[in-house]
Amino acid sequence: MPPHSAPVTRRVWPWYLLLLPPFVGMLWVPFYNQLEPRIGGVPFFYWYQFGWIGVSVALTTIVYFGTRGAE
Repeated sequence: MPPHSAPVTRRVWPWYLLLLPPFVGMLWVPFYNQLEPRIGGVPFFYWYQFGWIGVSVALTTIVYFGTRGAE
């Protein structure tokens, strides 16, 4: 391992904090365990989860490009 690997790790780990909101948002079920409000007849329970798919893709892409040059 190169001797400069520790500073790279310290510089990269904050990017991974962006992966925490989707994790918490999807595992905290009591927050979205409801039917209202509805969008186009679709209950909140479903569109909330589908919304997190897009947010997760965007955040994962940001983390990927933010950490790509660190290795």
